[in-house]
Amino acid sequence: MYFVYILKSLKDEGYYIGQTDNLEKRLEKHNKGQVRSTKNRIPFVLAKREIFSTRGEARKRENYLKKLKGGNEFRKIILS
Repeated sequence: MYFVYILKSLKDEGYYIGQTDNLEKRLEKHNKGQVRSTKNRIPFVLAKREIFSTRGEARKRENYLKKLKGGNEFRKIILS
């Protein structure tokens, strides 16, 4: 299983989108400051997750969500 996840920063209320095969471990790394792109924005909470059977599917969804980020469609996805 592969996960596409959206994290919400409690510091700046912005979002981070990523994909992984181990969601718990990845969230822990984000919150410990071990991910360069998010270490200045901790702490994070999981806002949304989606499950996929292949990494390819997860990457496609991740890229799609990143294109939507900040728009109305992205807000709808977060709230669903």
